[in-house]
Amino acid sequence: MAKTSKNNKQTDSNELLAALTILEKEKNISKEVLLEAIENSLITACKNHFGKADNVKVEINPDTCAIHVYAEKTVVEEVEDPVMEIRLADAKMRDDKYEIGDIVREEIESKGFGRIATQNAKNVILQKIREEERRIIYDQFYGMSKDVVTGIVQRYIGRNVSINLGKADAILSENEMIKGETFEPTQRVKVYILDVKATSKGPKILVSRTHPELVKRLFEEEVAEVRDGIVEIKSISREAGSRTKMAVWSKDPDVDPVGACVGINGSRVNAIVDILNGEKIDIINWDENAALLIQNALSPAKVISVIADSEEKTAKVIVPDYQLSLAIGKEGQNARLAARLTGFKIDIKSETQAREAGDFIDYETEYEDYDEEYDDYDEGCGDYDETSGDQDDYIDDGYAGGDYADDDYADEKYADEYAGGDYADGDYADDEKYADEYADGDYEDDGYADGEYPDEERAYSDEAESDQTYEEYEDEEYSDEYDDDSLKPGEGNEDE
Repeated sequence: MAKTSKNNKQTDSNELLAALTILEKEKNISKEVLLEAIENSLITACKNHFGKADNVKVEINPDTCAIHVYAEKTVVEEVEDPVMEIRLADAKMRDDKYEIGDIVREEIESKGFGRIATQNAKNVILQKIREEERRIIYDQFYGMSKDVVTGIVQRYIGRNVSINLGKADAILSENEMIKGETFEPTQRVKVYILDVKATSKGPKILVSRTHPELVKRLFEEEVAEVRDGIVEIKSISREAGSRTKMAVWSKDPDVDPVGACVGINGSRVNAIVDILNGEKIDIINWDENAALLIQNALSPAKVISVIADSEEKTAKVIVPDYQLSLAIGKEGQNARLAARLTGFKIDIKSETQAREAGDFIDYETEYEDYDEEYDDYDEGCGDYDETSGDQDDYIDDGYAGGDYADDDYADEKYADEYAGGDYADGDYADDEKYADEYADGDYEDDGYADGEYPDEERAYSDEAESDQTYEEYEDEEYSDEYDDDSLKPGEGNEDE
């Protein structure tokens, strides 16, 4: 009989172990938690059966799931509380070593519990399992807070939408919906988890479709460079359903951050635009220089100047008159998004408005004096025509007998370079090209034959204009080409 009872207990232990293993896999609840729930249920059953359970101890072997329930009773002469005490004579029957005041452990058979006690024990176990399931779900979604998940639309609850996220349902409130957006049952939708709250009925999950971080997380999913940390999204501002501005920066100088986010033919950004139901996305380059960042943030508008105060977080921007409406945007949207993106309060004025207010620095006026000086200089220099080489222009403007005829240009440096070098009798004397040009008389009528080419030494002096000789034209090399009397001394510069 005792052996049969022992075999039954072993069978029950094996069945309990198998059940706990299945629950651990399906519900993701650890075996230790389930054994603790069983222990509490047995103590509850004892309390319901005996009226109290202060002296009840439960021992469970975690490996075999063998369960033993004991009631610890104090040895006394006369029993006043049979639940808590035992007579000395009864204790001696168990073991002669017991004396007054000792504790005797008396095993309790769970089969002796009544139906109510058993049902209560069952409820305790189920309640513990449900609580553990809620805790696991809460921990799971709490770890996914501030992240994007895909859910399935269940139904409308008033103006809110219930979205199933797998093991839990989330609430998409009306305030967190994109304006004009509607949903159909079983429709798949991406949402951003705003917050997860623990309640008695399970975790309460709040999601959003309008949060700026939704766009950031979508780019992390779609763009590998952003996911790997090569491209960083520095700032983002959004008006859900209409437009988003995003500033990006690359840690790798060889990676274009804007191009990486846009993708080939816009494939990456278009995928995100489709998820957001056509919302426009502007991607700009981040810059540590506040003025350049503000200029980029106001794109596609062109900017003339930006004056940014980093301490006051204010900026004055001047744009061309025809770009003012584009810079401000429809209902001020472009300027508003740029201000949120940069963190600066931006004051935008057209060029005309800035001039009237005195805020525009006209750099052109600063160069007017220089222009006048250049004009005067040009008038003093005259017109130099390379083809004509008219000597009269230089004489009238002071170049013949003035600064360029004095010692500055007649010193030994220039005399040596031009007298005995390539220009005397070398490259230019033998070259057929120049021989032809000098032979056909093109230079004869322009004033070059009457003293501008001095002798072989090419020495310049203060009286170079009047004392020039023509001996070089009388040598053998030019005698044949200029054997006429047109270049005889004293005849080539009669007018002068």
